[in-house]
This record gives sequence, C-alpha cells and structure tokens, in this order.
Amino acid sequence: MTLDDLREASRSITEPVAELVERAGLTPNMLSALSLCFSSLAFLLYYTSASDQRMLFAAAIMVMLNGIADAVDGALARKMGYADRRGDLLDHVIDRYSDVLMLSGVIFAGYVRWEVGLLAVVGVLMTSYIGTQAQAVNLRRCYGGMLGRADRLVFLVVATLANAIHPHRIGGLQILGWMVLITMVLSHITAVQRFIYIWRSLGR
Repeated sequence: MTLDDLREASRSITEPVAELVERAGLTPNMLSALSLCFSSLAFLLYYTSASDQRMLFAAAIMVMLNGIADAVDGALARKMGYADRRGDLLDHVIDRYSDVLMLSGVIFAGYVRWEVGLLAVVGVLMTSYIGTQAQAVNLRRCYGGMLGRADRLVFLVVATLANAIHPHRIGGLQILGWMVLITMVLSHITAVQRFIYIWRSLGR
C-alpha cells in the first residue's frame, strides 16, 4: 500500500480545505497553477541550497504546499462541478512538471551524481506513466506499488528537513543524495510492479 491508496480516506481533510479555498475565490485550475509555482520555487531553493543550506527549510515548505495544492484541487473541482477531462489533463501535466522540477533542483545542486539523478527522474516519470496508461487500456488508474507520488513528496520533505539539520555526509552522500538514490531504486521497482499488475489484469 502507498499513501496514494488513501485518497478516499483523505477526503475528510481535503474537502473542508476545498470549501475554504472556494470561499477565497480560487478555482481548481488556479490551484493547479499554484502547485506549479510552488514546485518552481522549490527548484530554485534547492539549487541555491548548494551554497546556503538554510534554503532547505523554505524548500521543504514549498514541497508541502505543492502537495497540499495538488490534493485539494481535485476536491475543489468535484465541489464546484468542474471535474472534467481538461482539468484532469492539466492536473497530470502539472504534476509531472512539478515532479521533475523538485527532483532536478536537488540533482542540480550537486547532492548526487547526475547519472543517478537522471535514472531517478526516469523512474518517477515511468511510475506515473504506467499508472495512467492503465486507463488507456480501459482499466482504472493504478496507484499501487512501493512508492507513489504522495510517498515521494513525504520522503522528499523529511529528507530535506533532515539534510538542513544534519548537512554532513553519511557514507559519501548527504541525506538528500541518499533520498535521490533510494527514489531511483524504488521508483523503478514501482513501475515494474504496476506493469505486472496491469498486465495480469488484462489477462483476466
């Protein structure tokens, strides 16, 4: 089970927040755009943390805000009756750009070798691609596997705060470097898990 599997249970939290956001006059698409702004700021903060690791505290906040905006925009769309294919498309596209931006900020800052970072980005994108590809073959979207998007965001926030508090190397890498390495491994495992699940579902 991943945190993405708890989407239904999380509605008790996201729906009240969506009500507050609606009162503030925001639309689901505005929230999606805000999530992209938060991830872009996270990229810049990670990048500048190479010379000032105090920036990591602000980066962690941006990642959290990205996750909150992403979680609430769907609840707001349902509440306002705006849930449609355009909104779903926009949400998925922005999520992928956000994933790449936040991870790239860590990679470009030099916390890990670029080869490892590239493989991590590919793993993250393939995990999401295979999950949504299930819909293209007339199945429900697949959220299973070891490391879903919600898990990655929580992992990234925790690793960022830990690195800010303890900026020293452990076994040759700082904590954020280990985060990227672990994300690389688990993302590819998750992609394979999702592929196998979908493949077997098609044979039933």
